[in-house]
Amino acid sequence: MKKTLAIVAVLMSFFTQAQQEISVDLGDALVMKTLEVSYEHYLAEQSSIGISALFNFEGRTSDFRYNEDTMITPFFRHYFTSAQNWNYFGEIFLGVNSGEEDNGTKYTDGALGVSVGTKYVSNGGLMVSVLGGLGRNMFTDNSPVIVPRVGLNIGYRF
Repeated sequence: MKKTLAIVAVLMSFFTQAQQEISVDLGDALVMKTLEVSYEHYLAEQSSIGISALFNFEGRTSDFRYNEDTMITPFFRHYFTSAQNWNYFGEIFLGVNSGEEDNGTKYTDGALGVSVGTKYVSNGGLMVSVLGGLGRNMFTDNSPVIVPRVGLNIGYRF
């Protein structure tokens, strides 16, 4: 029992001392009726893991909308410099997405993809990032082939 408590305490201290970010995709919210929220946890100075959740509220009859109704996207990012305020990154992601095709067929699929971006973090913790990338759905023929990953995120680092 004491060993288990010691392990839990060490793991909790690891997560509480690391930098973390939470952000909202402002670009999606302004351009489309879409909400994307992200959480990022830094493993080291130049690498992080995170997860994004996208919810599409845009109507099917809209000319400009994501194909996906929902998408959960775990990701890994590598930052190319150790700069504190301004940095560039590459990202590998797996987008578990679901939606409905034009013919009414519902689908759930997983897209493997890459994206690149840049991030600015102020000394007070305000964060702004821009990213773009593409993924490919891999598991069913009922889903769109290409899954976009684009964003203009604003958030806070703590």
